[in-house]
Amino acid sequence: QVQLVESGGGLVQAGGSLRLSCAASGRFFSINVMGWYRQAPGKQRELVAHITDGGATMAADSVKGRFTISRDNAKNTMSLQMNSLKPEDTAVYYCNANARTTSWGYARSYWGQGTQVTVSS
Repeated sequence: QVQLVESGGGLVQAGGSLRLSCAASGRFFSINVMGWYRQAPGKQRELVAHITDGGATMAADSVKGRFTISRDNAKNTMSLQMNSLKPEDTAVYYCNANARTTSWGYARSYWGQGTQVTVSS
């Protein structure tokens, strides 16, 4: 199994910055894709950005130019640098990973517990 732990959330004023981190641990062979999702009150969980093991990235239109995703495969960590934060970015941010626990197995999806990001206006 894979355990994911997010950190770095908090309260910030509009226009400010935060950096979220996710650390993966446990028994796994590889993590193919890691991503950040968020869920605001009363809204569906949405994909913010993801990054493959090869370094290819994708970001939602709502955060392009403001958020940057990165990962360190050697350390099994992933980060989300969030700049120019807006009140609408307020949400619980979740780390997600698609990982294989064995070299012959298939990738499965794992989730962290989430970290709160609150952006005041």
